[in-house]
Amino acid sequence: MLLRFALVSAALLLRCATATAVSSADTLRLRQHLVYLTTTPQPRNHQHVAVLDTVAAYLGRQLRQAGARVTEQPYEVNGKIYRNVIGSFGPETGPRLIVGAHYDVCDNQPGADDNGTGTAALLELARLLGQQTQLPQRIDLVAYTLEEPPYFRTPHMGSYVHAKSLHDQNVAVTGMVVLEMLGYYDDRRGSQKYPFAPLKLVYGGRGNYVTAVRKLAGGRFARRFSRHYDQAAALPVKRFIGPAWLPGIDFSDHLSYWHFGYSALMLTDTAFYRNRNYHHATDTLEKLDLRRLALAVDAVLAALLAV
Repeated sequence: MLLRFALVSAALLLRCATATAVSSADTLRLRQHLVYLTTTPQPRNHQHVAVLDTVAAYLGRQLRQAGARVTEQPYEVNGKIYRNVIGSFGPETGPRLIVGAHYDVCDNQPGADDNGTGTAALLELARLLGQQTQLPQRIDLVAYTLEEPPYFRTPHMGSYVHAKSLHDQNVAVTGMVVLEMLGYYDDRRGSQKYPFAPLKLVYGGRGNYVTAVRKLAGGRFARRFSRHYDQAAALPVKRFIGPAWLPGIDFSDHLSYWHFGYSALMLTDTAFYRNRNYHHATDTLEKLDLRRLALAVDAVLAALLAV
């Protein structure tokens, strides 16, 4: 009996160890995606449609390799065609859970953190979801275009186009998570800034965490996901909730889903409140911490499966 118990225990431990290995984000794969995204012939901004099309094709290939059902959502702006790329996992019917990240950049910069990290995280999340034998509901991973100026806060944002399509088709949506800059960390004192100075007393002055940002009365999904993310993460997480008018709280694609009444939140390294390379040519790959980026992705997977 003792021998049998020992064998069963060993088998269970091996199974858990194997599952952990399979379900961990790979820093080498994250780097591979980031190298591709930051070395396109021209910056992947709204002026270089051919480059954006090439990136969209790359994203589609990676999602298919992960096992996703891939579709594109093309739309026209000022006579040019832009496209969202969607990778679906799990059942084809039923409510959808949306995870998104924008793949365009602002002006002429490589955009490693903004938002190469969110896009790379989305692709690595796809690989991890593809390893799941059965998902209880449909999860759509959406890579958006035109999040950056001059289209931010306009109906031309890729996320607005996607959210509106769900609303117009009466698609049931459980909730939405946006991955917006997840690769820049700074352990030095005073490295973290805030839109409201007293927040430092609550959240600290070291930029060493991911924050889960949601608005007041932001819905059940955002509340539950942020809690599960905090519990699962192997790096510090700060859960932030505040009024929608607070500067920075709506600075990404989750804004589009709020517009249509969906429960949505943002995961971020806080962008320009920490990363001084934001929207500059110095937003490059070597500035990033890929180990902590991988930990951030692992927590997304765990929270998705928990919620």
